[in-house]
Amino acid sequence: MFSDAQVVHIHIYSPHQLSTVSTGSTMEPIMHQVWPRVFQRLHKTLILPKRNHSGCAEHTAVPASTHSRHIRPTLLVSRLYQPSNLRDVGQDTRLQGEMTCKSQRLMLQAGLIHPSNPGCYYYLPATVRSMEKLVRVIDQEMQGIGGQKLDMPSLCTANLWKASERWDLMGKELLRLKDRHGVDYCLGPTHEEAVTTLVAHQANLSYRHFPLLLYQITRKFRDEPKPKFGLLRGREFYMKDMYSFDVSEEAAYQTYESVCQAYTRLFARLGLHCVQVQADTGNIGGKLSHEFQLPADIGEDQLLLCGNCSFSANVETLSSDRTDCPQCKTGTLVESKGIEVGHTFYLGKKYSKVFNATFSNAQNKPSIAEMGCYGLGVTRILAAAIEVMSTEEEIHWPGLLAPYQVCVLPPKKGSKVDEVAVLAEDLVHILGEALPHLRGEVVLDDRTHMTIGKRLKDASRLGYPYVIVVGQSALEETPRFEVICQQTGETMFLSRDGLLDILGGVETV
Repeated sequence: MFSDAQVVHIHIYSPHQLSTVSTGSTMEPIMHQVWPRVFQRLHKTLILPKRNHSGCAEHTAVPASTHSRHIRPTLLVSRLYQPSNLRDVGQDTRLQGEMTCKSQRLMLQAGLIHPSNPGCYYYLPATVRSMEKLVRVIDQEMQGIGGQKLDMPSLCTANLWKASERWDLMGKELLRLKDRHGVDYCLGPTHEEAVTTLVAHQANLSYRHFPLLLYQITRKFRDEPKPKFGLLRGREFYMKDMYSFDVSEEAAYQTYESVCQAYTRLFARLGLHCVQVQADTGNIGGKLSHEFQLPADIGEDQLLLCGNCSFSANVETLSSDRTDCPQCKTGTLVESKGIEVGHTFYLGKKYSKVFNATFSNAQNKPSIAEMGCYGLGVTRILAAAIEVMSTEEEIHWPGLLAPYQVCVLPPKKGSKVDEVAVLAEDLVHILGEALPHLRGEVVLDDRTHMTIGKRLKDASRLGYPYVIVVGQSALEETPRFEVICQQTGETMFLSRDGLLDILGGVETV
C-alpha cells in the first residue's frame, strides 16, 4: 500500500523493448508470452483508484505517454458531511415542539442545517453549495443592471445610527454592544447609514458617475424576540442589500423600476411565483415601497390581491376590512398569506441629506443624491423555496439551486448485478467529460451495503433533480440506464447517448 503522498512510477515497455532489457535468459521467453495479456489488461484498467483526504475517490491515470489527461475525483455520498442515514426528526424527542414548518423539518432531517442557538444555524456543505449558486444568480441579475459589489463592516458605530435617528427607532431589534472603551456599536441589520457615509466621503463624485448602484451579500443580525420557522425568521441570516444613488427623482424612479424588474427575472429563473405588492416603508423610511411575496400558508404577512387586475398590497397599507379594489374600482380583494423574500424602497433624500452625500451636477454645483435601497433574503429564499415546492417527505429545489444535479446509484454489493458497479463510476466520469457544465454536479452513492430501494428513498428526500440507477439493463448489448426525474416523477430507460441528451439540457449556474 502506498500513501497519498507517495508517487508510483509505472513504466510500460513494448515487447521489442523488453527483449533488450537484461532480465536473464530464463525470463525473456516468459515476458514475451505474458506481455500481450498485460498490455491488453492495462489498457482496459488505466485508472487506479486511491483515496484522497477529502474523501473523494481520486483516479490517477497510468499514462502510455508523458501527456496524460487529468481525471477529476469522484464525489462520494458516503463522504459528504451530512447524515448518511436520514433520521426522522419527528421522532427525535430533543426537537419535538420546535418543528414549526415543513422547510425547517425537511432541512434538519436532510442534514442541511443544524441548530446552534435560538435563531442561529450551522449551514452544512450542501446548503452552502445551494446558497453559493443563489448568490451567483443574484450577482448576474444585479450586475446586469449596473450593480457593483462591495463589502461593508458588520460592526457599525452608534454615531451613524444616532445621526439618522434609527438608534432609538429600531428598539430592541438592534443587536447592540460596547467595546472595551465603552463605545457603542451595533451589528448591522441593514446598511443605509454606512453606505451613504461611504459615498459622502467621495469628494470628486460627478453626475457622470450616476446612477451608482452598490450592493453586498453578507450576514445580517436582528434580535428577533421569538425566532421560528428555521431559516425563515432567525437572528442571523444572509441578505443582499443594494443601494442606489441618482441625480434626480425621475432618474431614481427609473432605477427603482429597473431593480424591481431584475427581481422579477430572478424569481422567474428560480421558478418561484412571487407577487410584487405595495408595502409600508417601516423603520427604513422613504416615499415608496414594495415587497416581493411568495404565497404560502405559513406566511406571516397578510396580503390583499385583486382578482380583476394586477393590484396587490400588504394589508398594512390598507384597511383590513376593505374588499373593493382601489385600482380598478370593480374587482374584489381576496386575502392571502405570503413569505416576504424581497423588499424595495425609494428613499429620496432621507439619508443623503443627513450624511451630506453630494455630487457635482451638470452646472458643476453640489447637489444631494436621490437614493433607493433594495433587499433580498438569501437564506430566506432558500427556505421559502423548499417550503412551497417540496412535498411532506421530499425536498424539491429550484433547478438552478439543487446542491448537486445528478446522483448515480450502483447496485448493492454482492447482488446478482454487482459486476456493473464499475460502470457506475465510469458513468460519473463520462458525464463530467462529455457535459462540462455538470462537472462537480454528479455524486456517486457508494453506500453499496444498502439496497437500491433505501438509497433511492434517500435520494428523493434529499432532492437530487436526476437519479441514475445502474442495474441489470446496463449489461444489455446496448447498455441502458434507469433515469428518474424528480420534477416530473417520470422514470426512463435511456442509452448513454439518450442520457447525455437529456442531461445536456440541465441548466446550471
